[in-house]
Amino acid sequence: MSRATRNAPSKPEAFFIAPQPVERIVTLRVLATLAILSFMSTRLVHADHWIGDAGFWVPDLGGDWRQPVYLAALPSTLAWGLAALMVVSGLATLVGFRTRAAALVFGATLFYVALADRLSAFTVSKLAPVVALTIAMGSAGAAYSVDSWLRRRKDPSAPAYTHVSGGSVRFLQILLPVFYCASGICKAKGDWLDRGDVLFTHLHDSYQTSVSLFLANTMPAWSWTAMQWTTLIFEAGAPVLFWLRPTRLIALGYGVAMHFMIGLMFGPVKWFSLLMIAMLLAAYLPDAALARIFGALRARFVRREAVASS
Repeated sequence: MSRATRNAPSKPEAFFIAPQPVERIVTLRVLATLAILSFMSTRLVHADHWIGDAGFWVPDLGGDWRQPVYLAALPSTLAWGLAALMVVSGLATLVGFRTRAAALVFGATLFYVALADRLSAFTVSKLAPVVALTIAMGSAGAAYSVDSWLRRRKDPSAPAYTHVSGGSVRFLQILLPVFYCASGICKAKGDWLDRGDVLFTHLHDSYQTSVSLFLANTMPAWSWTAMQWTTLIFEAGAPVLFWLRPTRLIALGYGVAMHFMIGLMFGPVKWFSLLMIAMLLAAYLPDAALARIFGALRARFVRREAVASS
């Protein structure tokens, strides 16, 4: 056996490190960061009350299981400083300036606020640090970024990367089906199998929008039961639907459409919907579609092909 053969990666290892189009991690960098910053904006404008000592703060419960970590309220000056750091690092991540360092700082601030104020922690709050770490580890500044522009300006012969090492993309492709499947199992253990009107009742909650009000009064009752079942099947079956090539594009389309409608019908959830759509597109949009979407930018900026390693 030759040395090259001995050192060749195994099939599972090759699956995780195989190069992926750089546009995948760029899509995540731009859309996911935009969704996270937009979600945090309503909290950031009240930073002294949100994570500072100017507002109500849950007291230390002394190790109660409902409070696994206690972080004391920050002085108002530090609270505003942390808010500013989150915004600056988030914007740097968005445009791809010092991308890895910016995303790590962004993720650290997101991790802190998710633990500091658990009462306002939402799904976006809990996913955001993981997404920021994925961006940091995925060479997200390799193309379509300030970093890549500065690199080419310094050295015109520097390669413009078309691919990145696939670890972060593969992680995203595994995270999403697991996330959906866990959600589907929780729904099945709740009322979704026992009642056909669970989804319909959600339309009348405090998150109601004019769109959900219109659809609730217009669409027949059976249609909501049908969507409840298709959503349950999609979520619980996500690992299979996204793994199998014949059903992958259908699952992507259903997921994007589902989150688009969630964003329209449940007002405060719109940033969660945008975050999930960003993750879905980054993970599963076909290479050909990515190439068409980024075609104009690629023709302008990509002059030499190379692969960026994490």
